[in-house]
Amino acid sequence: MALDRIALSHFRNHRQTELRGTAQFNLLWGENGAGKTNILEAISLLAPGRGLRRAPLPDLPGQQGEGGFQIGASLIEQGHESARLGTYVEADRPGRRLVRVNGAETSAQSLSEWLAIGWLTPAMDGLLMDSAGARRRYLDRLALALRPDHARHVSRYETALRERNKLLEENREATWLDAIEAQVAAHGAAISANRAELVATLTEELTALPDAPFAKPKLTYLPGGPAGSEELRAELARTRGRDRAAGRTLTGPHRDELDVVMAGSGQAAASCSTGEQKAMLIALTLAHAVLAAEGRPGVLLLDEVAAHLDPVRRAALFERLRMGKAQVWLTGTEAGPFEDILEEASVWLVSGGTVERV
Repeated sequence: MALDRIALSHFRNHRQTELRGTAQFNLLWGENGAGKTNILEAISLLAPGRGLRRAPLPDLPGQQGEGGFQIGASLIEQGHESARLGTYVEADRPGRRLVRVNGAETSAQSLSEWLAIGWLTPAMDGLLMDSAGARRRYLDRLALALRPDHARHVSRYETALRERNKLLEENREATWLDAIEAQVAAHGAAISANRAELVATLTEELTALPDAPFAKPKLTYLPGGPAGSEELRAELARTRGRDRAAGRTLTGPHRDELDVVMAGSGQAAASCSTGEQKAMLIALTLAHAVLAAEGRPGVLLLDEVAAHLDPVRRAALFERLRMGKAQVWLTGTEAGPFEDILEEASVWLVSGGTVERV
C-alpha cells in the first residue's frame, strides 16, 4: 500500500500541484526554495498534529489561497484506491484544520488509523541537544505511529493538567481536584505506558541493526512520575501544597525525559559530534520505520538526508529502506547522491511551486 494522486491546492508556494505514479522511492529534486519541503510538509499533515515544521495554520495557505488550503491523497492497495484522505482549512475558518476520509468529515486523530508517517529533517539535527520538551514531542510522534490513540491521551492530559493548575491557583476544594486529578492520572498513565513500550521496541529493533555504518543510540526512558494510574493519582493528591507553591504541577509525564547515549562508547549524545548525532538519528528513524510499517501503511519523509552522507552510508541507507515496507520520499538539490535508486524511483523536478515528472 502507498500514497498516490497527491494533490496540493493553495498550500505554501504550490497553487495547484498533483503527483501521480508514485513508487517505493520518490525523489523531489530542485533548487533550494523551490517547494520540495513544502510537499513533504503537506504529506506530513495527513497525520495528526502540526506537521514536520509545526507551523501555525495561518502560515500554510499560499498567497492565492485567501486563507485556506487543501491537501488530498489516495491510499492505494494492489492498484486500487482503498481510501481517500484529505485535510483542509477553509478561508472563513483559518484557525481550524478539518479532515475528511472517503468524503466524510472526521477527527485529525483518525488519520493515524489509516497511515503511519515519520520524518527526518535538517531542523531535527539538534534534537539530541535540545530541551526535554522537544524530545517528549519526538517520543509522542513516534508513539502515535504505533498507537493511534496516543494523540487523544496527550491532548486530554494537557487539558486536564491546565485545569488542575488553575484549580490549585484558585485554591479550590479537594473534591474539585479529586475529579480532575483522576483524569490527569488516567491519561498520564496511558502516555507513560505508550512511551515506555515505544522505547522498549525501538531498543529491540536497534539491537538488530548492524553496528556500521550508522552509530547506534542507546535509549533510556526516564519517567517524570509514577507510571500507574492509581499511583500517579495518589502522588498528585499528596503534592498539592508543593505544586500550589510552585505554580505548576511537578509530577507526571510532562516531566519525562529521553536519555540517549552512543551504544558501545556510552558517551552522552549531547557530547557527541554533529556527524555522530546525525548518524544516531538516522538509525532511530530506520528502526522506527520498520516498527511503524508493521500494522498500517507507512510513509517516511527524508528531507535533505542523503546529501550529508558519504557514499558508503548513502548506499547502506538506501538498501535498508529498500528492505522495508514504508513508502519513502526524499528531497535533494541534485541527482548525484541518488544515483543508486534513480532507476527504481519516481522523480519530480520541483521549481517555483510546480512539479514536472522526470
